[in-house]
Amino acid sequence: MKTTPRRLLAGVLTLTTALLATACGSDGGGGGQAASNELTLMVKLFGAAPSPSGEMHKAVEKLTGKKLNITWVPDADYNEKTNVTLASDKLPDLMVVNPKNASFAKAAEAGAFWDLTDKIKNYPNLPKDPRILANSSTNGKNYGIYRVRPLLRSAIVLRKDWLEKLGLKEPETTEDLYEIAKAFTEKDPDGNGKKDTYGLILPKWPSPQFNASSPYNAIDVWFGAPNGFQMRDGKLVPEFDAPEFWEAQKYIKKFIDEGLVNPDWATLDTAKWNDPFVQGKGGIIIDVNVRAQQLFDLFKQQDPKGYMHKVTIAGNLKRPDGQKFSLPFTGYNDVIAVSKQNIRTEQQLDDVLKMMDKLASKEGAVLLTNGIEGKNFKVEDGKAVKINDQDPAVQTINNDVEKGFIQLGTTASVGVSGGTGYDWKRQTPQEQAIEDKKNQLAELDLQTAVHDPTLPYISKTAVEKGATLNPIPTDARIKHLAGEITEEQFKAEIKRWYDSGGTQMLAEFQELINKG
Repeated sequence: MKTTPRRLLAGVLTLTTALLATACGSDGGGGGQAASNELTLMVKLFGAAPSPSGEMHKAVEKLTGKKLNITWVPDADYNEKTNVTLASDKLPDLMVVNPKNASFAKAAEAGAFWDLTDKIKNYPNLPKDPRILANSSTNGKNYGIYRVRPLLRSAIVLRKDWLEKLGLKEPETTEDLYEIAKAFTEKDPDGNGKKDTYGLILPKWPSPQFNASSPYNAIDVWFGAPNGFQMRDGKLVPEFDAPEFWEAQKYIKKFIDEGLVNPDWATLDTAKWNDPFVQGKGGIIIDVNVRAQQLFDLFKQQDPKGYMHKVTIAGNLKRPDGQKFSLPFTGYNDVIAVSKQNIRTEQQLDDVLKMMDKLASKEGAVLLTNGIEGKNFKVEDGKAVKINDQDPAVQTINNDVEKGFIQLGTTASVGVSGGTGYDWKRQTPQEQAIEDKKNQLAELDLQTAVHDPTLPYISKTAVEKGATLNPIPTDARIKHLAGEITEEQFKAEIKRWYDSGGTQMLAEFQELINKG
């Protein structure tokens, strides 16, 4: 049965009313000074569900001192399951959830989940970067412990062998990138004597959200446009209505008009984004930095002898006047929220947060990230190396970590500031060099990151009309790049965005920002 917004809201109100009534009728005991020795959890799953009798499950229970009753929900179904759960009269004690989910926000602000804003700082291992705490908040309040993810992941991946053949260096400016794309298109970088290559590989971006961390958004930010939204002279301005946006649009259109991108740029599925790069058709991808390792692995399968010379990586670029602006991400992926249905007292909450603090410790993060030392991995030079991976029992541990338990970690992300699990050691020096360079560039670009001030907040209009509003500027941009509409027609679409609810959305965000 589909959960309609009306049914969902009714469920949330019923649940929160019941919770508040229970809390008011409690004498403060509600199960004693500690939470129950058995906790229920709802967690995302990306493969086969770990068995509650498996080694990993037992190891996590041993570390926490709790019996964990985990409902594993496939990622593809998680949003619907979240809404159904929020509309029910039974919440798990701990729940992985998107803090911007409108139903969660209503439930949390009505008292169904603990406000952890002033509590997280009391637990030494819980993540507490001020920027990410703000980004992961729900209208300025933290109703969950955020799960660390890289705050800066944007980068450029290039064909290293093509650069070397043409005597080119990795780009530092937007002009450099254009010259490289032009050379990759016109100067026969693969040496086959044919003009059958191009520079930049652009995919059709599937998200209707304009600021979706796409290659287009990265270029906008490089030119100085807002990352989604930005306060300018006391007024909130969207990315697509800033002067710098039009400079970026002209820049991208120049690539397209001159044939420096893949001919199917408007329709290429992101699932096939790697194909032209590996097939030797295109030589530049603007995306998250981990794509470099993906491409390395693909080349390794294709060319075991020469793969190490095929991939290199560059960071965010300076615009023509030398100024640099970098595209950051949110720094988190969901939060772990604590419901008040069974965790009713401050003492019980403290007990749960101590458990989460233990999981966020070095010992806990290593368990959730890497597994069981000596069983499925060992440590060499400060990095994790897989062992016994032909053993079916070890394969199960690896699956349970990679597909399930890592999702329960808050500091378990590796290769980023704030991640306390072990990085996995790469198999060759060349692969390790790419990994190290990726991390170095991310730290450098973080210094020039442009953050979105609306991230902590939820606009009522954005929730109600976002599905209608978001595609307006996105579709207009693609049509303008394709030459199907003029700049004036594009600007008319932006006006339609404002008139259809954009003005109200900006007003709501700005009011929340001013209050915050």
